[in-house]
Amino acid sequence: MLLALDTSTRLAGIALYDGVRGLIAEQNWHSANRHTVELTPRVAQMLAQADATAADLCAVAVALGPGSFTGLRVALAVAKGLALANALTLLGVPTLDVVAYPHSRQPLPVIAVVPAGRGRVCWAPYALGPAGWSPQAPYGLTTVTALAESIDQPTLFAGELAAADWATLAERLGERLAERAYLLPPALSMRRAGYLAEIAWGRFAAGQADDLATLTPIYLHEPAAPAGGGLA
Repeated sequence: MLLALDTSTRLAGIALYDGVRGLIAEQNWHSANRHTVELTPRVAQMLAQADATAADLCAVAVALGPGSFTGLRVALAVAKGLALANALTLLGVPTLDVVAYPHSRQPLPVIAVVPAGRGRVCWAPYALGPAGWSPQAPYGLTTVTALAESIDQPTLFAGELAAADWATLAERLGERLAERAYLLPPALSMRRAGYLAEIAWGRFAAGQADDLATLTPIYLHEPAAPAGGGLA
């Protein structure tokens, strides 16, 4: 059984998965900058509800970012601790891969986004290429307005943004692309831990693993100290 952990942003999630039953259990929730105190108790609760313990795990997967500096470190620390204590396979998955994953069977290119703070977003374009469904360019860091102005073809947007940022994106895209840009509604756009678990299980079944000592988060910018002590 594989445990998946995602605290990349304020949207956090955990899931249990195996190759026989598929998705066994899943929780996704908005965390008010409380990843450190929320994650471990929720994992313990999920394992108990599944009548399982850490001894039943064979692997642990973690979303690597980009995302919040604080949040990324929380999940990675827990994942590494579990992997070390229980001799589990460790698997890291880029957060934008998780965002784009459920949209791989539709024909349009996909722009996957997560918030980066200070009015910016982390993003990457996904499409079918020689390596299959994968990012077609390096991860980017930009403003919502600049992202909208860079799009010149029919595109589907998915991911996590504040309501005001979605509104700005819709307005700017509407001015340039009319009805050729598609913004998914929040429920369809949500990043789910179950997607992370399924991606990671595929890698685990293929015999892949990441090194516990060298696996690090994906950071695209320097951390900031937000007003009020929120996540960077």
